[in-house]
Amino acid sequence: MVKKVLQTTLAFVGLVVGAGFASGQEVLQYFVSYGTAGLIGAGIAAILLGVAGAAILQLGSYYHAMEHTDVLDSITRPWIARAIDIFVSLVLFCLGFVMIAGAGSNLKQQFGAPVWVGAAIVSVLVIVTGMLDVNKVTTIIGAITPFIIIFTLGVSVYAFATASTPLSELDELARSVASPLPSWPLALINYVGLALILALSMALVMGGDQLNSRAAGLGGLIGGVTFGLMLVIAAGAIFVSVGRVKDSDMPMLAMVNEIHPVLGTAMAVVIFGMIFNTAIGMFYAFAKRAAGIRPNLYKPVLIGSTLVGFACSFLGFKALVGKLYPIIGWVGIVIIALLVIRWILDRPKISREIARRARVRDMVAKKLHRRRRFTRGDHQRLEAELAASNLPDHILHGETVEEVADELVKQGEPIDRGIVVQTRAEVEAVEQADDEDVDTSAPRSN
Repeated sequence: MVKKVLQTTLAFVGLVVGAGFASGQEVLQYFVSYGTAGLIGAGIAAILLGVAGAAILQLGSYYHAMEHTDVLDSITRPWIARAIDIFVSLVLFCLGFVMIAGAGSNLKQQFGAPVWVGAAIVSVLVIVTGMLDVNKVTTIIGAITPFIIIFTLGVSVYAFATASTPLSELDELARSVASPLPSWPLALINYVGLALILALSMALVMGGDQLNSRAAGLGGLIGGVTFGLMLVIAAGAIFVSVGRVKDSDMPMLAMVNEIHPVLGTAMAVVIFGMIFNTAIGMFYAFAKRAAGIRPNLYKPVLIGSTLVGFACSFLGFKALVGKLYPIIGWVGIVIIALLVIRWILDRPKISREIARRARVRDMVAKKLHRRRRFTRGDHQRLEAELAASNLPDHILHGETVEEVADELVKQGEPIDRGIVVQTRAEVEAVEQADDEDVDTSAPRSN
């Protein structure tokens, strides 16, 4: 379980550490601009991110989500779920063109290139990559995330070690930065909604990939708090350097350049990679969802939405973060609050299901192990537990058999492979029957 929790933690941090955080502009506006009070807000945000992370991933696991609508359809009315789905799709597009704007600002700040150059480069890359195997490309670029964490921690240590400006002066300088909201409590709440709504779809699916809801919840909790601590450290570092970076589009990049220009160039490349990774993820997902059941529309939608995004990017990265992000954040916090409230109300039910899946796992291990005796009574108890679960019998049984079989093999334990093969065949038969039922119930055209 420890390994799964760690994997989930790292994956969740990777989801929420986006290009906006890496640039430092989000942190500057949402926290540093309120002075020392904003730093307190960052600390409170860390706690809220942990609680919400636990709720999102555990709900995803409980409902075995294959996409975010699997959870939304289960906890809300259909029209609410549909409205949220539409909003999430719009967020994908909006964040896509904010990333294009960020690419322009990134290359302008580091290399002096016109804003349109960086924006055009990332737009072309998005269109070209969107026609290829996106998963492979984004997996490779996703490896950049650890470098952002290293750069953030490294530049923060340097900023704290070289800080010499009095606190009162820093507070005054920080408050001269334009703030997106009238007070720091509103800003921290809005930021939590913004950060989590961007990761919501993938986080629910990531939770759905785990049968162990306790491990999923712990991974979300630790991942949310870990990102929150990075937020606190980044906010503190930008705060003590605010006099030098407050007018920069990319505050973190400006801080790294102060250490050494070569490191600044490396940081610019890393941020550009994260911007591209985020942009392709946003436009790809938006085009897929907008095309819906007509896959032939995917390419025209991808090209068209990217070109529109390129045009919108000329509004400016800093301006877009300051004006667009708060709107996304407020709607986002409503959706996240809905999920957290439902998670709290369903805690008894989820706890019972966690215990039930653990018992199913123990009985399946006994059934598969050649040196253990699986009795008729064990079989009846397994059937009863499967029937009581919120998941379909064949899904819970089939995936548990696969997981337990893999673990026993890794441990060098003898297993009955015939049971594994038989279970796979039973699952395939049920799924095939379900597909045939859908086909026969679909209206036929004359």
